[in-house]
Amino acid sequence: MSLLRLITQKLAAAGVTILAVSAVLFMAIEVLPGDAAAAMLGGNTTIDQLEAQRAEWGLDQPAATRYLDWLAAAVQGDLGTSFISGEAVTAEIAQPLWFTTILVAIAAAVSLVLALLFGVLAGLRPGSRLDRMLSGSALVVVAVPQFVIAGLLVMLFSLTLGVLPAVSLVPIGGSPLDRPAILVLPVIALASFGIAWAGRLVRAAVADANAAPNVRAARLAGLPEPLVVWRHLLPATIPATAQVFAWLIAGLFGSTTVIERVFNYPGLSEVLISAVRNHDLAVLEGVGILLAMIIVVAFLLADLIGTLADPKRRVRPS
Repeated sequence: MSLLRLITQKLAAAGVTILAVSAVLFMAIEVLPGDAAAAMLGGNTTIDQLEAQRAEWGLDQPAATRYLDWLAAAVQGDLGTSFISGEAVTAEIAQPLWFTTILVAIAAAVSLVLALLFGVLAGLRPGSRLDRMLSGSALVVVAVPQFVIAGLLVMLFSLTLGVLPAVSLVPIGGSPLDRPAILVLPVIALASFGIAWAGRLVRAAVADANAAPNVRAARLAGLPEPLVVWRHLLPATIPATAQVFAWLIAGLFGSTTVIERVFNYPGLSEVLISAVRNHDLAVLEGVGILLAMIIVVAFLLADLIGTLADPKRRVRPS
């Protein structure tokens, strides 16, 4: 199968996945009790006022009609208007999404480097003292809830040592990159889980590749160990490692909801909580579909990287 055909098929599959996610999101929001009109008007309102507000926002239309109208606008880049603020959804979530993406990107980069280092060091000597120490430490980190890790970081670095801020206050009109210190603790809290979780999976991939016949043959041929690792071992782990880090991207975006609340970081968590509280369907659907697109693209890239690293995957099984 040609690479171009493979990419076309994966893009088509990604489009179908995003469409399915949008439908599931819409149905999930629909089954939430109450609606935006009731949330905005509160309890001191009449049935007529409630019905009038629902009619103004189109909430009196069948769910299928509203979904198809939203979908038709979304494919043209219009994610609708927030019921509560009256602003375009794209404008309302642009800055929080950018701030959350900064946080996730830095945490993912830190996790990528350290998880690879952890995985290679432990996987090259499975069962060794170093492997047992790293794997045991990783298991402890994964088992501890992230809000606990975040709280311990605040207690140590902010309240005890006083070297890092406990709250992520972004300068007015600026971004978190203008005050890098406010990113340190949220990134450590996010990356600690990523390093531990991804590191154990990379370690398993490295251990499997380390036992492969071509790697053992390279060592028997007298090649230097760094050359064996770089030329024969690591390439075999690329497909599995790429999938691990695609899953990691999805996990980091999900974890930011807790971490952002702990550090009062101005990302998507505040927007999402407000939208859920007010049944702001347009904002929930907009945030959900944008996050789904980011995650689907991450898996698409992981599939392509894995295919490029292992051309046999392009061949259909007979």
